Amino acid sequence: MSDVKVQIRPNGPFLVTGPITLLDPEGKAYDLTGKESIALCRCGHSQKKPFCDGAHKTCGFSGMETVPPPPQ
Repeated sequence: MSDVKVQIRPNGPFLVTGPITLLDPEGKAYDLTGKESIALCRCGHSQKKPFCDGAHKTCGFSGMETVPPPPQ
């Protein structure tokens, strides 16, 4: 089993750590050789999509999702 972790960064990108394959809409794989982790844009303003370029810091993006409490 792969040891992949996806972490939601406060007001920022998805940080993906571990061995993954990232495919574009045509099924072509991005070259992630040598990268132990990647940051994926979730604000929609990055000029390097699907990767984060830090645009979330200046576009007013807000995202602080947390795990909901278990149902009672």
